Amino acid sequence: MRSIIRAGSWAVANLASLVLAAGVAAADGVSTDAGGGSARIESHAKMSGNSDVRRSLAEYLIPDVTMVREDGKSVNLAAELNDGRPVVLNFVYTSCTTICPMSSQVFEQFQDELGGAREAVHLMSISIDPEQDTPARLREYAGRFHALKGWDHYSSTLAASLAVQKAFNAFRGDKMSHIPLTLVRAAPGKPWVRFDGFARAEDLLAERKTWEPAAQALVAR
Repeated sequence: MRSIIRAGSWAVANLASLVLAAGVAAADGVSTDAGGGSARIESHAKMSGNSDVRRSLAEYLIPDVTMVREDGKSVNLAAELNDGRPVVLNFVYTSCTTICPMSSQVFEQFQDELGGAREAVHLMSISIDPEQDTPARLREYAGRFHALKGWDHYSSTLAASLAVQKAFNAFRGDKMSHIPLTLVRAAPGKPWVRFDGFARAEDLLAERKTWEPAAQALVAR
């Protein structure tokens, strides 16, 4: 089953060549929004072995917003991000049929590769369609990709969703224009690693190897 998923991921990942240029152009430089979010991007070379993704470093100002997890619990975004674990984050919406399933398949593969230490890495999927994505819909969506403990899905108010998207320089006008984007942070206080394009599980596993020894010990298999 995993080999089938990986084969599908490789095929659909070719879509990245159609959207990467626009996404990278929007990501370069400094982006500041009215809601107080900002992104400072330092560009780096593309990841070797995956020409469809661009890796860069970034620092973000996290907005003080409340999110609703798929279990129905209201939580503070900053608290969820800063619970001490490495974070891997993406943006999805449950009715998406292109980018989101691909990104969620990558998260599924990555969590599977983490094995018994999966709970030591916090995977976070934030909805960009909060008016439709209720906790029940998020739970159903999470089930499609066999999300296990350690992978949480979030909705919010529309205002909160926009604030979060803008803070991470992910907002592209509407949900139909969103881009493939994965964000990784080794620990609170560390810079974010930004992958514009279809990052694969292999890219995330390679990133994991760069984390601090203490973080690596938490997720060692």
